Amino acid sequence: MFSSGSWVILSPIEKQIKEKIERIGTPLKNWDIRINYGIKTGFNEAFIVDGEKRKKLIEQDPKSEEIIRPVLRGRDIKRYSYESDNKYLITTFPSLKIDIEKYPAVKQHLISFGYDRLKQTGDKGARKKTNNQWFETQDSIGYWEDFFRPKIVWGEISDKTKFSIELEGEYVNEATTFLLVGDSLLYLVGYLNSKLSEYFFSKIGTTTGVGTVRWKKFTIEQLLVPKLDVFREKEYESIVLGIIDCIHHQQDYSLLSSKLDKMIYQEFNFSTQEIEFIELQ
Repeated sequence: MFSSGSWVILSPIEKQIKEKIERIGTPLKNWDIRINYGIKTGFNEAFIVDGEKRKKLIEQDPKSEEIIRPVLRGRDIKRYSYESDNKYLITTFPSLKIDIEKYPAVKQHLISFGYDRLKQTGDKGARKKTNNQWFETQDSIGYWEDFFRPKIVWGEISDKTKFSIELEGEYVNEATTFLLVGDSLLYLVGYLNSKLSEYFFSKIGTTTGVGTVRWKKFTIEQLLVPKLDVFREKEYESIVLGIIDCIHHQQDYSLLSSKLDKMIYQEFNFSTQEIEFIELQ
């Protein structure tokens, strides 16, 4: 099933692990989920503002608040949590067909960076050529509604599994992140943060050459995850919620994390030797 180089030459124990994963797991691409990229604005300096600037734009025109949303960047996302850096995105997505004249403060803010820099013509000094208007983001973002749903989020480049879950639908995502919406989010975020997930991804993922891995959509979709009955899935959800609660209260969650890893190993019937091998990688 896998053609990535790391799977080509396997030791006997690696082959055993691989066969069990393939036999029991279902590729994420076959789950009832959807993965999308974060937003490419083509000019972050204009479209991403800090809290102080957001406040000023809303004071100038209260309607500005409608199209300025909190944003998560790759650097903000941790394992099971995120730390907002008080940054906001002007969400003039082409798919929303926004009339910029209804948002004079935002319009003035954007145009202050220069029309020639904002236009999407592909000219020298401008953004790349698209059919979008000068005040719109570079990408159309036809999936914009997904930003306002519960979702799993992660940064593209990381040295470890750093998947978080954003349940309130409050944040939009900047270009260095991905988002996953659909069913079984609590179970999936626990699985994605597990030691097995990290091991598996080391076999099929691509590295940057400086000790980090690219957690890209195509590779994430190849991850093999066991489908569980509703009662078993609830057990995972309880543990993940416990981990999130520990983080919120700045408490150690290593015992819960270890329990989750052991449960995942049980799903695949890994032997003690196989578990030890996975955890030493």
